[in-house]
Amino acid sequence: MSFKKLQPELKEVLANQGITKYTEFQKAVLSKIKGGASVFGIAPEGAGKTTAIVIAVLQKLECKPFEDAPRALIFVKDKKSALELAAEFDKYIRRMDLRVYCAYDEQNLEDQRADIYDGVDVVIATPKRLNKIFYLNGINLGALKMFMVEDAEFLIKASAYSDLIRTPESLEKCQYVVFGTEFDERMTRMQDAFMANAHIVETK
Repeated sequence: MSFKKLQPELKEVLANQGITKYTEFQKAVLSKIKGGASVFGIAPEGAGKTTAIVIAVLQKLECKPFEDAPRALIFVKDKKSALELAAEFDKYIRRMDLRVYCAYDEQNLEDQRADIYDGVDVVIATPKRLNKIFYLNGINLGALKMFMVEDAEFLIKASAYSDLIRTPESLEKCQYVVFGTEFDERMTRMQDAFMANAHIVETK
């Protein structure tokens, strides 16, 4: 995904932040995501994984809101991770109308259901809370385009992994993107369960 082919709004905000070229990891993984492939992105801290998530989502959603159902779902470890990722999105979407929403365990469940019903484009959620919202019919995943996991190391906790893999069971067609620092047993299990054709992009 070259800079020239980015959405104009995204290209402008990257320029405003002084980002004129991709990191090695971003260049490799974003080209795969742009092509529609499901991807395991493996890279050390500081490789630009979080920024790659933001760029990939904004490009996929064309930097524009659409109807009410979320089109991107990003799983994170906890409230702190959700708020940090949302803050990163905020840096990019200040002049866009995209709606980014955090769903984590410390919030009131009914309030979350109402907020999501009002319309969102991107949901950043912990697996446990998303699972509760979904099984209470509080979120429509029928329009979902991207299923992502940031820093998949947190899935070492069996309950988090179990909650996460319930979501793909309800999806008909979706692009899966999972980021982490190493390809491990959890990713092998995801590969077997719902990411059989995923590419592995790894940089040191």
